[in-house]
Amino acid sequence: MEKKKRFAVILAGCGVFDGSEIHEAIMTLYAIMKNQGEYEIFAPDIEQHHVINHITGKEMNETRNVLIESSRIARGNINPISDFKAEDFDAVIFPGGFGVAKNLSDFAFQGENCTVNPGVEKVVRDMVKQSKPVGALCISPAIMAKILDKPELTIGQDEDTADLLENMGARHKKTGHGEVVIDEKYKLVTSPCYMLEANIMDIAEGTDAVVKEIINRL
Repeated sequence: MEKKKRFAVILAGCGVFDGSEIHEAIMTLYAIMKNQGEYEIFAPDIEQHHVINHITGKEMNETRNVLIESSRIARGNINPISDFKAEDFDAVIFPGGFGVAKNLSDFAFQGENCTVNPGVEKVVRDMVKQSKPVGALCISPAIMAKILDKPELTIGQDEDTADLLENMGARHKKTGHGEVVIDEKYKLVTSPCYMLEANIMDIAEGTDAVVKEIINRL
């Protein structure tokens, strides 16, 4: 029996406006298992930038921890990103959500001048160094544009965001639902997901396409 491919999934909290986009996270996990893979979930053990009421869209006067919030999606089965070892995995995937741009980086506030959480950057660099695929959904390619040298990627069709990524050195390609852009140099596989108007079926299509393309490169 062929050994299952091992994926690491990196989360940024729980909820689209201040953490990981939950549909993208869950559909990623589903796509991995659907395609005969297995996964382990990680997140930074840091304070969230802020907490958003997902009904009103307003900031709440409280603090939350990215690892603890991510554990809601992981059903408690999660590890701090500091425990990640590239040699233990065949690939890594970053779902989207504003937490990527607020917690894993400060792209939401600093744009092309952003910085990336050191633990997150180490995950990406270690995987690339070992020639292992990296998947990035939705806004997560912004992190790749900062970390990698001139990667080819997509965030869909948002011209303002695409311009920022190109200012960071990335080569952006417009895409629709279920479409992926692959940078063969880095084995980087990206798809827009909720950077486009979408429903959960569109997200399922996009995550499945990313996982399949990653497995094709293993």
